[in-house]
Amino acid sequence: MEIYTSSLFAPIVINGHTLKNRLSVAPMTRISATEDGRATETMTRYYERFARGGFGAVTTEGIYTDQAFSQGYVHQPGMTDEAQANAWKPVVSGIKAHGALAIAQIMHAGAISQGNRFRDTTVGPSPVQPKGEQMTFYHGKGAYAPPAAITEAQIVDAITGFAQSAGRAIKVAGFDAIEIHGANGYLLDQFLTDYANTRADSWGGATENRVRLIVETFKAVRANVGPRVPVGVRISQGKVNDYHHKWADAERDAEIIFGSLADAGADFIHVTEFEAWKPAFASEGPSLMQLAKRHAPKAAIFANGSLHNVEQALAALDDGADIITLARGALANPDLPRRWSNRSVLNDFDPTILGPIANIKEAELAM
Repeated sequence: MEIYTSSLFAPIVINGHTLKNRLSVAPMTRISATEDGRATETMTRYYERFARGGFGAVTTEGIYTDQAFSQGYVHQPGMTDEAQANAWKPVVSGIKAHGALAIAQIMHAGAISQGNRFRDTTVGPSPVQPKGEQMTFYHGKGAYAPPAAITEAQIVDAITGFAQSAGRAIKVAGFDAIEIHGANGYLLDQFLTDYANTRADSWGGATENRVRLIVETFKAVRANVGPRVPVGVRISQGKVNDYHHKWADAERDAEIIFGSLADAGADFIHVTEFEAWKPAFASEGPSLMQLAKRHAPKAAIFANGSLHNVEQALAALDDGADIITLARGALANPDLPRRWSNRSVLNDFDPTILGPIANIKEAELAM
């Protein structure tokens, strides 16, 4: 049966910026920066190949935002000073040279930091030891350390770090858009997570309070980059250290979380689940991308989660998504948009390339 892929290649405008198609590279931790957090020539070639392969947007790996507690991994790139920001310029130029939108994802690791050159300690919303164990292929070892409860002053510093790093990403490095990492178990998601956030102040308790740090961070970033820069937020239920977590109040939580982002003026919301089309909370019911579209109808919905099958990607566009983001599929096929357009066969995913860029063969970086 003929599969019509034209909807995947229709342009879309997000806050005045045109994406040439509906396919984006998802953010993936690659830990291939210099020790002091500067982007490298290898990273330039790595990111450029996705743009050259036809993706309409390319989102970076998580970029840490301050020189206190935000760094999560050894050799993670940062955006905390002019040197780090300037190092991103060749990466951004390589992405934009092929007509793709360059999106900087900014993040604070919080309690699940496992490699911070500035601090030996971690902070989280509460002194609750994170679940799970550190990721060995990102040079982690053993259980996560119990964090200190982040103070009010440190919360202000964290928000400021996000805002200032977003400003550098746009004004110095030349990125087109900003994605705030509010997902996958990092600091902003820790505040959102009921068992990680046991605070009794205005940052804890009800979901409306626990989502507040994401909203305040968004507002600070927006104020710094201005109204014409697309700014979005990545949201998930599962985490790198708690894969199967679900929001306790299910659809009511989704209404509060996505509604809060809509009220704040998010240009896009990036939802990620293991399988994006599955019901978010039970054996039946709406998916997370459907709930995001329902409660934030003016935001572009980026959907991530096992959508490297063209039929699933097309179905997602009919099911609430505006943009399909690909991780494993993009790693295996940096030219996936071209292959789908030409009806070409896709490469199978090789798990060995999921870790650092160093695991990717030199010939593949030149694709």
